[in-house]
Amino acid sequence: MLYRILAEATMVVHFAFILFVIFGGALARFRGWLALAHLPAFAWGVLIMVFGWVCPLTPLENHFRAQAGLEGYHTGFIEHYILAIIYPEGLTRTHQILLGSALFAFNALVYGWLVRRWLSQSGGSAPPSPGDAGGRQRGGGASVRAEEQK
Repeated sequence: MLYRILAEATMVVHFAFILFVIFGGALARFRGWLALAHLPAFAWGVLIMVFGWVCPLTPLENHFRAQAGLEGYHTGFIEHYILAIIYPEGLTRTHQILLGSALFAFNALVYGWLVRRWLSQSGGSAPPSPGDAGGRQRGGGASVRAEEQK
């Protein structure tokens, strides 16, 4: 029973990681410091898709499934769980490259917009720090800016 729970937990973490890879850049709009966690996850996700690598969570989930007496799967996480939704007839190498490229393009647009926003809000300085709540001023931000302009 424990191994089945571990297999299911690994599947949930894997799916959450994929969602973070896809949408983490958009989350950085609200919490700028999330970009520090998202950029390496994003790079890993693109590399796996473009080069056809196997994410380490896939064999880990299969290991737990085997220990629980369940059948594992011989494809990647996306092919096994999400393939029927995205590509009913099968995920080819070309599809993987296109997905990786689309992921890169989407996040490049998101980060381009975020960097532009950060620079315009800060007068050209670095992105907001983790305690800055995504670039928004805390307590009296507008009055502080008004004082600075005088």
